[in-house]
Amino acid sequence: MNGPKRLFLFITIIILISGISSLLFQEKKEGEVMEMTPDKPVFTEAISAEETDTLDEKIGKVLADQRLKGSQTGISIRRKDTGEEIYQYFGELRLHPASNMKVLTAIGALEVLGQDHQFETLILTDGEIQGKVLKGNLYIKGKGDPTLQREDLEQFALELKEKGIGAIDGNIVGDDEWYDDVRLSQDLNWSDEPFFTGAQVSALTVSPDNDYDAGTVIVEVSPGDGEKATVNVIPANDYVTIENRTTMVASGGARDITVERKHGENTIIVEGTVPKDSPVYRSWASVWEPTGLAVHLFAKELEKQGIELSANTKLTRGKTPENAQLLTKKTSIPLSELLVPFMKLSNNGHGEVLIKEMGKKIQNEGSWDAGLAVLEETVAKFGADTSTLLLRDGSGMSHKNLIPASELTKLLYEIQEQSWFSVFLKSLPVAGEPERMVGGTLRNRLTSEPLRGKVVAKTGSLTGVFTLAGYITALDGSEWIFAILNNNYIVDDGEIAEIQDKIAEIIITHFRNE
Repeated sequence: MNGPKRLFLFITIIILISGISSLLFQEKKEGEVMEMTPDKPVFTEAISAEETDTLDEKIGKVLADQRLKGSQTGISIRRKDTGEEIYQYFGELRLHPASNMKVLTAIGALEVLGQDHQFETLILTDGEIQGKVLKGNLYIKGKGDPTLQREDLEQFALELKEKGIGAIDGNIVGDDEWYDDVRLSQDLNWSDEPFFTGAQVSALTVSPDNDYDAGTVIVEVSPGDGEKATVNVIPANDYVTIENRTTMVASGGARDITVERKHGENTIIVEGTVPKDSPVYRSWASVWEPTGLAVHLFAKELEKQGIELSANTKLTRGKTPENAQLLTKKTSIPLSELLVPFMKLSNNGHGEVLIKEMGKKIQNEGSWDAGLAVLEETVAKFGADTSTLLLRDGSGMSHKNLIPASELTKLLYEIQEQSWFSVFLKSLPVAGEPERMVGGTLRNRLTSEPLRGKVVAKTGSLTGVFTLAGYITALDGSEWIFAILNNNYIVDDGEIAEIQDKIAEIIITHFRNE
């Protein structure tokens, strides 16, 4: 072999060796990257352009979405009939559940209080009726009922009138001592406090609507005849003060309205622009000290029925004497019915009331500390590993609640044999169902066929937290339990909802009859 040929052969061999070494090194490097990037599912690195059929790979492609970069995700999927966990992605990682905390609260309430549990509001007196005058104090004693409304107070006044009471020579006293006087859960942001999502909790409270948004008032803003809009409060009262800073603008103009109560007081500021052709705008605002609102509304209903209050009558707060005489009472709807607005609409106030009620029943202490201790003991009964849970409230408003996705699906599996399970299941939102008290917070998600109605689950959202957990029926009729907990993202919630819905769609369509 001559010199040029030998040189060509040598160069060719060097190139081949270099290529093989490079390939081997690259494969090893990719293998190391697969192990060293815990923020991605390991199997996603192995997914090539070639389409695959495994559930792992399908979900893995979704989790590779750049919108999840830098965030945390926990997923667990179990067989509904056996509880076998067929898939988990950081399933043991403790994450913030947001309103999926309500899943635990509902489980605890059904187990501890019972599906038939009802709340009471009592009207009592420590005096006696002399002629048409009640000589003594009139007490309205709250025992936690979040469904009490103005109409119930009107009915109380009517019944007192029917008993022959035409005047009261004493005070109107609100008794909220069934629970403690701590109004807000320990981690609630002060900036949430003026709004209905952060309403104060009292054993004596009034709701302005049939969603039972206790401790709030509805502020209605409609076009006015002058320079300002017309502002009304429901229920009408003088316990809160409206500061109307609105400006009327021409028809077709921009409507830009804000409603916010001043922190620590009952002045509600309404400001912005209202076009002359604007429809009525409604906003819910929490009140400061809801016990006081209940007492003021009750006194107003007494006067409407012609029951006179003496010049010395005070509207106050206090404890009902042990020997007080019961005059009338109202009993709430059962817990089985209350769970529907609680879970479907994700009512935060209901969650906190249920925590305090559990504490009151088991430890005779209507407090968050007592109630959360009861809740922890209760979920432990259903196999939850409480050493990996951090429970701080009943609604999920706390950014300190911590629950792993696998623990959530374990609970959802274990409770299926309970006598109250059908009540729990009925309380969950049904994806794609437009009726508000059926679809709830999922009514506008997964609306197309064949996805509609296949997901029955609780939603949750806080800043940087979006969660979904419940039950899924696949196209082949098989049933699954799942939890998806997204934390620490910085994109819009709608984008995370899109990712969660895609995972739900994968579960639904992966299991199909061919």
